[in-house]
Amino acid sequence: MIAIAFLLGLLGLLVFAAAGTGQSLPIAEILGLIAVFIVFFGAGVHVAAVLGILALLIGVIFSDRPFWLFAGQTFWGPSSNFVLVAVPLFLLMGEILLRAGLSDRLYKSLNIWLNRLPGGLLHTNIASCALFSAISGSSVATAATMGSVALPYFDNTKYSQRMVLGSLAAGGAMGNLIPPGITFIVYGLITETSVGALYIAALLPSILVTLLFAGVITLHGLRNPLAKPAALPLSVKLRSLVGLLPTMALIVMVLGSIYGGYATPTEAAALGVAGAAFFALVERRLTFQMLNASAEATARNTALLGLIILAAYLLNYILTVINVPQALADMIANLPVPPWAIMLAIIGMYFALGTFMEGFSMIITTVPVVFPIVVALGYDPIWFGVVVTMLVEIAAISPPDGTVMYVLQGMRPRGGPITDVFVGVMPFLLAYLAAVGMLLIWPEIALWPLSFMR
Repeated sequence: MIAIAFLLGLLGLLVFAAAGTGQSLPIAEILGLIAVFIVFFGAGVHVAAVLGILALLIGVIFSDRPFWLFAGQTFWGPSSNFVLVAVPLFLLMGEILLRAGLSDRLYKSLNIWLNRLPGGLLHTNIASCALFSAISGSSVATAATMGSVALPYFDNTKYSQRMVLGSLAAGGAMGNLIPPGITFIVYGLITETSVGALYIAALLPSILVTLLFAGVITLHGLRNPLAKPAALPLSVKLRSLVGLLPTMALIVMVLGSIYGGYATPTEAAALGVAGAAFFALVERRLTFQMLNASAEATARNTALLGLIILAAYLLNYILTVINVPQALADMIANLPVPPWAIMLAIIGMYFALGTFMEGFSMIITTVPVVFPIVVALGYDPIWFGVVVTMLVEIAAISPPDGTVMYVLQGMRPRGGPITDVFVGVMPFLLAYLAAVGMLLIWPEIALWPLSFMR
């Protein structure tokens, strides 16, 4: 049903495009495009190929402008953008940290401080994911890294496997929300919004989501109490903080340089890579083989994201040429309903898309169309950037197609049904939705820190 709704939405967009250009509506051609989309999507064709082919077909059918003459320039724009260079750099930093063993030290140090709270190790899952997110910028990377570290700790324990997987999935999903999230870079590139301002606006929402997740775990721990481990001397706890130093130093270097105005996000990402390599050297893990493996993983992920971005830019260019965003923005802005009702409809659309569409693809394909509507309604583009990033995070943990959940399912040492992850993540999914609701009611949660920077 959701897929049908999405396709009807595509039909509606093309109707407005035809209306905006004064063309008669070729129903047969539109139905043919939708059929192509259904076949490709159902066959599992890579989303970049689907977007590219769809762009070419829409351009041929609806545009009398030889758009292919401008395709090279359309591709060159995003691929040569200085801001986008930060994406592979942040990915490389996370890969180096994973192979240097620093994520394991981070988890052990936090566990010593948090394991006696109601919920015990589950708090460590959230806290370690939150801190690692501040240096990785990717939900999938955070979930994969901390999942590989945390899951062995829960062997032969009485912890609920569903809550273990749910907490790791929810914590990993924060990888894009907590600065320096990669989604903010892409959103800033598409909408020409300051990435630094987006990072500042995301600070309080990140803390809010983390606290809500901790609240979910605390309630679970109180309802299902487990024996607490023996209390450790304060001296042991203080010595354990040494394991946090590399992570905290990188956070200060990357985010401190951005917030202090000393570096752009791209320059801060390069600084983070240098810092990660230094700590790998200190740990005696900096070898050619390790750097080669990190570079290969980074290149693979960057190429995957790059193809999606280029294909989406071509589709967005074609839609703009045939007047889709402008016509849609004018129509919705003039609807006889309050702006908040339209915003709720937009959020509902994102939540629906997130159940079957990967979050990164979702933001690239929808923001160019939705953004003019949001601005026309009078909403702050920085605030909307935070909200849409949170919705992308929710998509990553929304059954049945949440990317992060399948990453963790594949890492389970003893296997088990995917429904364990689905059920375990539900309380955290509701908490995340509550955070989005709070941001709608009190947008100052995101905008208040910006008042000190303007």
